[in-house]
Amino acid sequence: MKAKIEFVVGASCSLMYKKRARSLHYKKTNLHPQGCSRLLINIVHMTYKKNTLEKAKILVSENINQSIATAKISIIIPTLNESKNIKATLASTQKSTNIEVIVVDGGSQDNTVDIVESLGVKVITGYQNRACQMNAGAINATGDILLFLHADTLLPANFDAMIRIGLQQAKIVAGAFSLRINAPQTGLRLVEWGVKCRSKWLQMPYGDQGIFITKKIFNDIGGFPELPIMEDFELVRHLKRLGKITLIPVPVITSPRRWLKKGVWQTTLINQIVIIAYFLGVSPQIIRSWYRGEKLIKH
Repeated sequence: MKAKIEFVVGASCSLMYKKRARSLHYKKTNLHPQGCSRLLINIVHMTYKKNTLEKAKILVSENINQSIATAKISIIIPTLNESKNIKATLASTQKSTNIEVIVVDGGSQDNTVDIVESLGVKVITGYQNRACQMNAGAINATGDILLFLHADTLLPANFDAMIRIGLQQAKIVAGAFSLRINAPQTGLRLVEWGVKCRSKWLQMPYGDQGIFITKKIFNDIGGFPELPIMEDFELVRHLKRLGKITLIPVPVITSPRRWLKKGVWQTTLINQIVIIAYFLGVSPQIIRSWYRGEKLIKH
């Protein structure tokens, strides 16, 4: 009898020990059979969600790229007394597909507006500041891509295709062209090299390089800051925080007039002084007066 009782007690203890050991094992490894099933289901569910999300991202990216690939480009040209240049600039926009051209005049005293209207191009008037002119052009634009072009700058052939391809690249929020200054001086070749390095490595193209951007991103950042000078500089600084700025290696051709007027090295020096003054907090109105050689008018 005593042996029987010892056997029963021993068997019970053994059974309890096995259950306890199994329980501890499951707790230690978190692999209880019921928990395993739930864990497996969760893994499958998460994998499915991840794959679905990745497919959705790819689909959205493909749709965006497809949209950009055929998007209309609105070319916005601010003008002020550009009768000598505007006809050639407008001609450079014509060998392209799905574009519109909008000229925003800042109060020209010559026949700039007459020339533009005679060519059947849309003209907007009533804006005195270049930043305001370009913002007004963007408001009136019907294209999904905006190209801001100076009135003394010529676009290269196939510029429209290059812009659309450029904006389809990953993480690209805007772009610009390389720069060619239309004069033979050796000093200007050095300026062009400096522009290329600044644009490519510092991601800082300027307005004379033909900045392009989707209308959505332009509106999202609030357009050009309405400053009397440095509006392109400030816009590009803002864009750099959002993503990359692509540089198209084919150049636009711009007039050498401002370099020839004051000299290559003096103009380059003035440009650097302007940037330093801007960073030091000098008023853009004062900087503009320095840049144009104007005397400040005290009221």
